[in-house]
Amino acid sequence: MFPDTPADADTEALLALLLPGGAVAPRRDLLDAHGTPAAVRALPRSRWRGAGLDAAQIRALDGDPAGLDPVLLARCRDWLRQPGHHLIGWHDPDYPPLLRRAGSPPLALFVAGDPSLLWHPAVAVVGSRGPTAGGRDNARAFSRALAAAGFAVGSGLAAGVDRAAHEAALEVGGITIAVLGTGPDVPYPQEHAGLMARIATEGAVVSEHPPGTAARREHFPSRNRILAGLSLGTLVIEAAGRSGALITARLAADAGREVFAVPGSIHNPMARGCHRLIRDGAALVESADEVIAALGTWAGALRGELRRRLGAAGQVDKDGTAAPVPAVQDDPAHHRLWRALGHDPSTMDQLAERTGLTAAALSSMLLNMELQGRVAVEHGRYSRR
Repeated sequence: MFPDTPADADTEALLALLLPGGAVAPRRDLLDAHGTPAAVRALPRSRWRGAGLDAAQIRALDGDPAGLDPVLLARCRDWLRQPGHHLIGWHDPDYPPLLRRAGSPPLALFVAGDPSLLWHPAVAVVGSRGPTAGGRDNARAFSRALAAAGFAVGSGLAAGVDRAAHEAALEVGGITIAVLGTGPDVPYPQEHAGLMARIATEGAVVSEHPPGTAARREHFPSRNRILAGLSLGTLVIEAAGRSGALITARLAADAGREVFAVPGSIHNPMARGCHRLIRDGAALVESADEVIAALGTWAGALRGELRRRLGAAGQVDKDGTAAPVPAVQDDPAHHRLWRALGHDPSTMDQLAERTGLTAAALSSMLLNMELQGRVAVEHGRYSRR
């Protein structure tokens, strides 16, 4: 029997949707069409088949004992019973808005810590697992400054640049978010268990994988898309010519987000990836102030969306107010952009040519329109919704 309370029914149904794996898009479509996991679970099997669910997904939703691993299901339930542990599904109004607009968003997120932090304007700080001393110092300096300026610092809990970024944000009392390629209870590497526990207490630890999931090579590029999708921009500190940090940067660019790279010596092999990014169009930055200036308008729009969401949930800012998301301004530039947008996707370069506006101006206006649900972005191309 399924639990009686609606909240428990939705959690159980979401686990039944999530745990079999397989294609995500059909399950997202069902949630879009029917609102809640429990409502999806109440549909007849023919509707599941018609939506494109595979046999394993149908068995799990139908409560077939062969459809779900009972050990895995019990582990998820036990993890979710612990304080500060959450499962945020695609249907949930708390699902992070920037991630929702990125490529291949996950069906659900396991979150240890404060899930509202996933709405906070964030910068992904990534780089080598074996940085130079200067690279580690840069990671710490940029992350301290970003955190002190009010940005969340996101990274992947790996050795090297990731660890330096997380620790630096915590040192100044800032927000940091760790996105894992393992389950939310599995630190990787193991020696970062203490750091992960601290982030779960003071920030947020995020994974699309259920508790107990061990490290697998294929999970880490997938993890990078979530990190890029949660962030307004990605900052690459040091990266070799072949690096996971470059994957995160590419995914950020595909999602229409800013990419920044710190240059280095031409003799430093750890700088080659950054130099390649700069040649390909990433912004060369020498200080955190340049990142902060580039993302300031975007951050303001996202903070407005967060205030609106907190107000809808009965939560408010420290001053007791809950401001609405900024409306699209009634000025000629916004009207010009709206006329330039069509239902066929357009690149930033095409929009700049049609409107005569700079990429920086277009970026801030497009983010406002995205947050209002007026514009869709996919693979760096924009269209009207």
